[in-house]
Amino acid sequence: MNKNNPLLQWTAAMALSGTIGAVVLESGADAPAVAFARSLVGGLLLLVWSAARGWLRPWTLTRRDLWLAVLGGLFLVGNWVLLFASYALSSISVSTVVYHTQPLMLVGLAAAFLGEKMAKSQLIRALIAFGGVTLISLSAHGVDGKPVRLEGIALALGAAALYAGASFVAKQLKHLRPHVLAAVQLVTGTIVLAPALLVTPLPTDTSGLLWLVLLGTVHTALMYVLMYASIGKLPTTTVALLSYVYPVVAVVVDVLAYGHRPTWPEGVGMLAVLAAALAPKRTPKSTADSAPKSAPEAPQPARI
Repeated sequence: MNKNNPLLQWTAAMALSGTIGAVVLESGADAPAVAFARSLVGGLLLLVWSAARGWLRPWTLTRRDLWLAVLGGLFLVGNWVLLFASYALSSISVSTVVYHTQPLMLVGLAAAFLGEKMAKSQLIRALIAFGGVTLISLSAHGVDGKPVRLEGIALALGAAALYAGASFVAKQLKHLRPHVLAAVQLVTGTIVLAPALLVTPLPTDTSGLLWLVLLGTVHTALMYVLMYASIGKLPTTTVALLSYVYPVVAVVVDVLAYGHRPTWPEGVGMLAVLAAALAPKRTPKSTADSAPKSAPEAPQPARI
């Protein structure tokens, strides 16, 4: 891939994100084992990548940086466990769309802990997203035609909350290279999830293991490198618009590979959630006149 084309890099990263659900299900492993394998393989590769570029300087990390990175890692891998578990209980498309409520949760965390003011438009968007999740919960059906299990939707919401927590912590570590931060978080996940293998072991068949290796290499290490190489080079509106590729690909994969057929109310709910969560945030009018003009702010992409 052309390393000088951030548009293609970001689009590819979002498309890869949309296929993660299928890789998780095809592995046949339980959620904790999948999250462990992803942390192990992805973390090792990101460590090698960072070291090869001279970015890996542990002595530059303060104690506060390390503790925050570990905390963010706990949030990140916890979010993976919940999201991966939700795929089997609801569907890939339903879980993915509900998961995209996380940017709005992050706004709430920033308002509660950083004193950032929540604009009226953000509150309206949160209400729209909540209405969309409600529609999905009441009308979504699985492959067998039966309503999806609400536990799956609850797990996806829990995953979104944990990811919002990981993003909130990352905001306090903007001075660190994202590759290094991600590597520390994945190493944390590997250590924390290792005991879970006693209860939910890795698959013993070659096929299942290969799916997990694919998840760690392509859908984690490569995907993160593509994201971090491109996000700073694109206009924020472009990042926001192309972030829709992720849930759209997830829905298409769910329909084509697993026979999911969204109902009309479910489709409306999905559109409501995505429109509320991924629409660019405009600068409030009260500050627009006194501040330099800039592009609308894009949401933090769901880095699953």
